[in-house]
Amino acid sequence: MLDKIKRILTKREFISVATSDFSGRPNAAPKFFLKLEHGFVYLVDYTIGRTWENLKSNPRVSLSLMDTDSLYGYQINGSVEIIDKGEEYHKIMNELLQKEIDLSVKRITEAVVSGKVHESFEVAIPKRIIVFKVKIEEVAEIGPRGELKREKLCEN
Repeated sequence: MLDKIKRILTKREFISVATSDFSGRPNAAPKFFLKLEHGFVYLVDYTIGRTWENLKSNPRVSLSLMDTDSLYGYQINGSVEIIDKGEEYHKIMNELLQKEIDLSVKRITEAVVSGKVHESFEVAIPKRIIVFKVKIEEVAEIGPRGELKREKLCEN
């Protein structure tokens, strides 16, 4: 199941992230998907708002995505480590810069080839960002007829 999720994620720039504070107030917001590596999903947050506030007090998260070709939905549940400084942060910033360049080139090329108009062609990542390193603990697959499969990958 994780291989299917990885295949879908490699074609994505954003993924939906759901959090809640300790009183149960929910929040869902799209976050920039950077990579899936060694059992972790790396997401970039430059809004630094409700998601960040929720994760500081409740590090549990649920990610959701859809394979529009097969109509299967996927959920990733796990715990988050907030990365906002240090060696790992700087390494991720370099990867993010390359992804920013690649995405801008893709948008410009798409516009030239297809004539598709974008409001903005360049992807500009703000200077102040936070990285959410999501440890994948459980994945679920929801079929187009409601069938559900869960797979626990590690204990939380």
